[in-house]
Amino acid sequence: MKGAVLVALAATLGNFLQGWDNATIAGAIVYIKEDLDLQTTVEGLVVAMSLIGATVITTCSGAISDWVGRRPMLIISSVLYFVSGIVMLWSPNVYILCLARLLDGFGIGLAVTLVPIYISETAPSDIRGQLNTLPQFTGSGGMFLSYCMIFGMSLQTSPSWRVMLGVLSIPSILYIVLTVFYLPESPRWLVSKGRMNEAKKVLQKLRGIEDVSGELALLVEGLGIGGETSIEEYIIGPDDELVDGDGTEVEKDKIKLYGPQQGLSWVAKPVTGQSSLALASRQGSIVNQSMPLMDPLVTLFGSIHEKVPETGGSTLFPNFGSMFSTADPHGKHEQWDEESLQREGEGEDLEAAGGGDSDDNLHSPLISRQTTSMDKDMVPPPPASHGSILSMRRRSSLFEGGGEPVGATGIGGGWQLAWKWSERESEDGQKEGGFKRIYLREGVPGSRQGSIVSVPGGDVAGDGDYVAAAALVSQPALYSKELIDQHPVGPAMVHPSATASKAPIWSALLEPGVKHALFVGIGIQILQQFSGINGVLYYTPQILEEAGVEVLLADLGLSTNSASFLISAFTTFLMLPCITVGMRLMDSTGRRMLLLTTIPILILTLVILVISEFVTISTLVNAIISTVCVIVYFCCFVTAYGPIPNILCSEIFPTRVRGLCIAITSLVYWICDIIVTYTLPVMLTSIGLAGIFGIYAVVCVISWIFVFLKVPETKGMPLEVITEFFSVGARQVAASKSD
Repeated sequence: MKGAVLVALAATLGNFLQGWDNATIAGAIVYIKEDLDLQTTVEGLVVAMSLIGATVITTCSGAISDWVGRRPMLIISSVLYFVSGIVMLWSPNVYILCLARLLDGFGIGLAVTLVPIYISETAPSDIRGQLNTLPQFTGSGGMFLSYCMIFGMSLQTSPSWRVMLGVLSIPSILYIVLTVFYLPESPRWLVSKGRMNEAKKVLQKLRGIEDVSGELALLVEGLGIGGETSIEEYIIGPDDELVDGDGTEVEKDKIKLYGPQQGLSWVAKPVTGQSSLALASRQGSIVNQSMPLMDPLVTLFGSIHEKVPETGGSTLFPNFGSMFSTADPHGKHEQWDEESLQREGEGEDLEAAGGGDSDDNLHSPLISRQTTSMDKDMVPPPPASHGSILSMRRRSSLFEGGGEPVGATGIGGGWQLAWKWSERESEDGQKEGGFKRIYLREGVPGSRQGSIVSVPGGDVAGDGDYVAAAALVSQPALYSKELIDQHPVGPAMVHPSATASKAPIWSALLEPGVKHALFVGIGIQILQQFSGINGVLYYTPQILEEAGVEVLLADLGLSTNSASFLISAFTTFLMLPCITVGMRLMDSTGRRMLLLTTIPILILTLVILVISEFVTISTLVNAIISTVCVIVYFCCFVTAYGPIPNILCSEIFPTRVRGLCIAITSLVYWICDIIVTYTLPVMLTSIGLAGIFGIYAVVCVISWIFVFLKVPETKGMPLEVITEFFSVGARQVAASKSD
């Protein structure tokens, strides 16, 4: 995990520069207005010019990043930051200043749009929320340091706003160095372009392990968009335990899953009837009858998180390094990008066979067993029964919290990737077969041991050792029927380069799952902006001045400007521990619960601000109330509502159109940001602080309702599983409406 954390920290330097710029312009505009004698409209234009630049660049940044990659766009962002800082330092007039602010906006737009994508595509799923909260932390850290600088300069006789703005170019040099020489390309983007060798090496660097074939296979499977997906449930156990009521082995509808070690295999039996996991009924709808307005997708995601094992890791097939196959473990099968492996017989170990380290000889199984240093150190199991071995290891890992290494098919959040072979009889009487991809998730944690008579369709032995698993079953992303004739072990796949698209896949935006995800992403971005945070941040000094904050610091002998800068610095400093709290809770409590908990506090602080404007107790008391409410509003906002919309938008779109879709949501973000920022000075003079805070409070109420009804919980889930859920959920919702 160390590699992923360091890469995320390096990438978020772009957000540090954004925060620095936001705070700098908030302080410098006071002196710019005096020096250049700006009118209110021009003042707003200077501030909003960077937002205009961000909006313009966002319209094409996503599609271009899907074409050329995430890393080149981050490099361009770092260069734009540097150039804009130099030009702002020179700015002889307001026109050059606006041009510099436009270039600065280009850099900001690229960073804000692509850093969340980059982190989501490189981070492990169980800490993805924490790492994607780093942009909020570094952004607030940049604001704090910038306000400290501005406060220090405000104590001078003639503060230079050009120096304030030009300092931006100094940290941007470090950003250029990191993006050029340290940041790797996103492994998901590399896989989408068929560059499997590079993707594998990046994953090994990010994860710090040699065996990344399971995750590499997951990234390939994530290249699919849409498709028919069903939600099923299985009872899984050793192949000698799954028997029917009269003691005979169950053969019908049985799926065999193989592990890498001799004598170990598992059998999965589909559960008939209604799923005990409450994911969805195969015969019915996933609509929540008790809450008609709630999006069924929210219920669908919620039912998964109710069943998350407490270990937080992969527990379905613990500690075996499993490579699932749906065929007998014999015959030659090649490993993508590195080596061929062959099992010569039941009594022989896996051994490496010749294979080229090339992206060109990959007509082979999507995933197969590879020999790693970890596997070589493992002691082969004794010739014991399947049940005793499985029981021993499961008790060690599940019940005693054993810390043995997780299998290579673990894809995060307790999910496992596998395939099954399904056959059907064609019209001419011949049998046709094909592979199905299944994402497996252990469910019903309380039913691992003993009888499962209570599980519909689970008529198996009462003293067995098994798990119940939920499954998303769909067509593999790159499946080719022609390759089946080669009789590979596991699903034969077309190489991703054969299906890679150089142009944006605009037609995918019409796919039900993508449309549904766009609705959620656009909705939460609009509501976040109109809750007023960026408007308040840009004009914090003036807002605090209107609130009478100079009264609080009158005894210090500070000017009004210096006092408001000091309060702003103190406010942004308090944000940092609050963001840290949010970071810690993002992957445990979850995004949805954090929003539902913190938005009511935002509403309360805004209502108090409105009341304090109409009820005057004393100048000092009112100033204290206003300052405390603004601080609480900021701190509470950055804990959840600040980072979560960008986190969600970076998670809910398929890999091949992630850049395109997040560009759309980012474009909405910037347009709303421009509206809020540009209109705030006018609103201050027309309806005052009370009217502004009243509007923001109403928007926060709407935000809470939207989150409760429409925003699902995505914590700990692999990106590919999240998009699969959106697909199946959207299709089932559409089907229920048509019925």
